[in-house]
Amino acid sequence: MRTQVAIVGGGPAGLLLSHLLHRRGIASVVLEGRDRDYVERRQRAGMLEQGTTDVLRESGAGERLDREGLVHHGLELRFGGAGHRIPLTDLTGRTVTVYAQTEIVKDLVALRLADGGDVRFEAEVLEIDASAPSVTYRQDGRTHTLECDYIAGCDGFHGVSRPTVPGLRTFSREYPFAWLGILADVPPSTDELIYANHDRGFALHSLRSPKVSRLYLQVSPDEDLSAWPDTRIWDELAARFATDDGWELRQGPVTDRSITPMRSFVAEPMRHDRLFLAGDAAHIVPPTGAKGLNLAVADVTVLARALTERYASGSETLLDGYSAACLRRAWRAEHFSYWMTTLLHVDPAADPFALRLQRSHLDYVASSEAAATTLAENYVGLPLA
Repeated sequence: MRTQVAIVGGGPAGLLLSHLLHRRGIASVVLEGRDRDYVERRQRAGMLEQGTTDVLRESGAGERLDREGLVHHGLELRFGGAGHRIPLTDLTGRTVTVYAQTEIVKDLVALRLADGGDVRFEAEVLEIDASAPSVTYRQDGRTHTLECDYIAGCDGFHGVSRPTVPGLRTFSREYPFAWLGILADVPPSTDELIYANHDRGFALHSLRSPKVSRLYLQVSPDEDLSAWPDTRIWDELAARFATDDGWELRQGPVTDRSITPMRSFVAEPMRHDRLFLAGDAAHIVPPTGAKGLNLAVADVTVLARALTERYASGSETLLDGYSAACLRRAWRAEHFSYWMTTLLHVDPAADPFALRLQRSHLDYVASSEAAATTLAENYVGLPLA
């Protein structure tokens, strides 16, 4: 079998790349190890930068996004018993949109199949040859080899693509806390996201729809999920979101819960021969900055442009510049995510001096237009080059 671009991984990065290439007349095959139901159900990010929504709309993948997505013009920093609004649109002229990654995946799967796209679920990739190039995979008990011109490794942090690249330099940081996240069938208690810093730890109130809330608590990385029944979760959330004016948190049935460790990770370079890494295969950010999905979309947008130039003119200039272009954006997102994480979480090893510095920094961001603008510019996302 042969195609122009073999895409390893059927998450949002791989599916969007396949969709973008299709619109430019470039053939691809997507190989995804999990079944379709699993891919369309796994809970991930939900905050989209304006650049991400622009890409989805311009590619024809934004119909349901425009109908169901929740556009936000600001966010709230909550600490010391009070809320402080950061007016994102007033400061930057841009917005963010709440639309779950699960819904983006559903939209892209439907589009690729409607367009006759070749998306192969339950296709376990066994080996990648970046120089041939080719991908060997197993499906339905049989082993196949897919020959191609280029390979896109969009298979996440634990995938097989990154280990294929020799001589990688990696940079990482593990954080001394994790997030306990829940989905709850209850209307959100807020119209905009709330990032709360409290003596007991960080909390985040996000949204999924007008009827579904997404909330997070800072916990220990080795926390036992079974030690957190619904009552304890809601009591802790209420304590961390409490304000002096008596704001109340709506509570409802918890439908999903998980604990996510927090890390920063970057692998350089993002290219080896005919293999290009994209998304979580190349970089991981702590979720505080809401950058993971948006970085993946930026990566495959740059890669789609580069491949389009290659097939249209024969030039490999953009392909040669792919890694450097994506890493510039990745490192900016890494720094912002690190900054937001350390600004808002309680480090269990922090002494009273460090905690007072953190409070001073929060006061500054909440009171200075310059500091708030720095947060807002990074949060809404840098324009795609």
